[in-house]
Amino acid sequence: MAQNSPSVLRMFCRGLIRRCAHCGEPGAFFISWFKTQDRCRGCKLLWQRNMQGFALGALAINFVLTGGSLIATLVIGVVTSYPDLAIVQVLVSTVGVTLFVGIFGFPISYTTWLAVDLIMRPVESGELANSPTE
Repeated sequence: MAQNSPSVLRMFCRGLIRRCAHCGEPGAFFISWFKTQDRCRGCKLLWQRNMQGFALGALAINFVLTGGSLIATLVIGVVTSYPDLAIVQVLVSTVGVTLFVGIFGFPISYTTWLAVDLIMRPVESGELANSPTE
């Protein structure tokens, strides 16, 4: 890694709280919760560093988080209502938590994937160039 690059843990934590993994700028790529811009407002890092596969990595993270929340909610519901299983309540809470995590975890999965991508492939000089005026 380059000398001025943040640590692996710092980049990962920044991604988990929806910040640019490289510079830490809050909401760096987001215009709104679901709408993004091409470059970070802080360091001008290109959002999708590799067009092929970037979205797939972010979607995989979102899928794992959503599936994990589904399983955890289901297990907690079954364990807390055992032996008289409350099927409707468990189903409603499981679907609700899964939808919540899937929808609201969308931007977090993208910034977390950017952190993973930066850890695997450190920033190259051309990726931080100033963006054209919009």
